[in-house]
Amino acid sequence: MKPIEIMEKAHIGRYAIGQFNISTDEQITAVIEAAKNLNSPVIIGTSEGERDFIGVDQVVALVKTWREETGLPIILNADHCKDFNSAKEVIDAGYDSVHFDGSKLPFKENIEITERVMEYAKSVNPSIVVEGELGYLPGGSDIHKEVKINIIDLTEPEQAKEFIKKTGVDSLAIAIGNIHGMKEGGDDPHLYLDRLEDIRRAVPGVFLVLHGGSGTPREDMQKAIKSGIVKININTEIRVAYKNALKEFLEENLDEVKPYKILSPAMEAVRKVVEDKIKLFGSDSKA
Repeated sequence: MKPIEIMEKAHIGRYAIGQFNISTDEQITAVIEAAKNLNSPVIIGTSEGERDFIGVDQVVALVKTWREETGLPIILNADHCKDFNSAKEVIDAGYDSVHFDGSKLPFKENIEITERVMEYAKSVNPSIVVEGELGYLPGGSDIHKEVKINIIDLTEPEQAKEFIKKTGVDSLAIAIGNIHGMKEGGDDPHLYLDRLEDIRRAVPGVFLVLHGGSGTPREDMQKAIKSGIVKININTEIRVAYKNALKEFLEENLDEVKPYKILSPAMEAVRKVVEDKIKLFGSDSKA
């Protein structure tokens, strides 16, 4: 199944596919094991920093191997490309999906570069999924003591309509009160679900994407899926689970030197997070 068809199936079926960001091959293994256990489609995501660490060509090869071995619908997405050249690199390398993030740029410039990425991506691979972004999400992939949501930063439905008309992107990452990262203590902000409904009506044929799934209340995510969200990104929660499991094991096993023993609990922690989200998003048994 082509990447665009995997997304369309979720769109029609009213469930969301989780994007799980990774930095290492054992994290990929954990994500794939979770998807295999629950017979779910899955998206592997890599930010620019993560791509620099694991390697662009290397992660393409790893995902290709897992796709062939499992037969699962697996999409490899380049998360938050900040300029055209960054997007071009992953398109040329064989990524299945590319996200150009021009959300911090002036509206006109965001449209111009997104349109350029879209045209180039489709000329190389017509079935590639191209994701644009409109609206500003505060925070980063960390734990935050305080994050302020400004109404002015939310995605405007009429702007979204113009953006889609001029760029033609397949997916649109939107700002509806979601944040990158997580708030300390789990007191995460709620989504503006009315704004989501307005955006959905303005751009009915587009795959809507929710970034910052780690910092979004579970009930809000389920409501957002019912209102048309097709893809939800999870990163910080995976990082925290990985780090905590690694820290706990090393503290209890100071003399252990075998990497496969040290890393196994961290992989298990990641797998549990991914399985939980797959069930929450309703993509289990949808492969």
